Amino acid sequence: MTDLLVDWPRLPPLMVWTAVVAAVTMAAAVVVERAAFGVQQARSSRLAQRYRPLIQRALEGDEPARGELVASPARHRLALAWLLIEPLIGDRGPERIAGTRAIAQAISVLELADRYLRSRLWWRRALALRALGLAQARDRTARLIAALDDSHPDVRAAALDGLTDMHDPRALQAIVVRLHDTSLHRGRRGAALKAFGSDCEPFLLEWSEVDPENRLNYIHALAICGTARSRPALCRWTRDARVEVRATAFEALAYVGLDDDAARVAIGGLESDDPPVRAYALRGWQGPGDAAARLALRLDDTWVVAVRAAGTLRSMGQAGLVELQARASRQDLGGLLARQMLWQASAHR
Repeated sequence: MTDLLVDWPRLPPLMVWTAVVAAVTMAAAVVVERAAFGVQQARSSRLAQRYRPLIQRALEGDEPARGELVASPARHRLALAWLLIEPLIGDRGPERIAGTRAIAQAISVLELADRYLRSRLWWRRALALRALGLAQARDRTARLIAALDDSHPDVRAAALDGLTDMHDPRALQAIVVRLHDTSLHRGRRGAALKAFGSDCEPFLLEWSEVDPENRLNYIHALAICGTARSRPALCRWTRDARVEVRATAFEALAYVGLDDDAARVAIGGLESDDPPVRAYALRGWQGPGDAAARLALRLDDTWVVAVRAAGTLRSMGQAGLVELQARASRQDLGGLLARQMLWQASAHR
């Protein structure tokens, strides 16, 4: 204790100097980091100025330009690969893809991607997967499917993005299986299904029957890529014991379109005891009959049902507008919604 008291006057200056040294060290680290970033940006800019014109000429069939790309230093290949493949994000034309793939093979970009797929660094694996997908290197489809089980979530996401871009039918079942993988963003899963479109439908219908516990997910998927082929199954699922399944089945029916039989099912759904079911029943119907009159009665329903009923009436054309006009003078919720829908209808003419 005595020694501590003796040293006490020297502690505050020591603490100040320690703080100063720490601050200077942190500032120096920031300066070094920014300087390194600036050097990297300058290098990338120089390489872009050098290689972009060559890439464009090579894509147009200029053999000398292609030869210069093939002869480029190995240390430039990663930057060159990105300059070559990055434009495919916005330009998915078949000619552009084929030309890019040919140059990528000539300069060994695909071999570089193969090497990155084996890297312990997750961001390298993710970069390789996206590059292979954008280049539509279908001989690597199996590797992208295997990467759906990678230990890192960003790599799994990149694998799904790559398969979406690659659009190889052999990956279809693997993509549908990932419908239930909550570690993948829902929007990504939806984008993959949308990319393959109705090709997914047979698998979704088949698996929804053998895996009823996950039927809700299959119905959500059919609302993205389903066709009239799904209509009978969706009508059947409107009688499911689960409210969310019944409501989502009506929502999917609106996507695939209602025929006369499905419309009769939807009209019956308007009498459901469950508001979510009533909210989606008859959505999207534009056919004949008294559907508009039945739907107009739901303007006095709960808020969520009334809002969806009003929106559907507006979409039904003249029959729906007649029902809205008949209620526009009222001062209750139904009248307010009717006036709003009529205003929107007139604004879009």
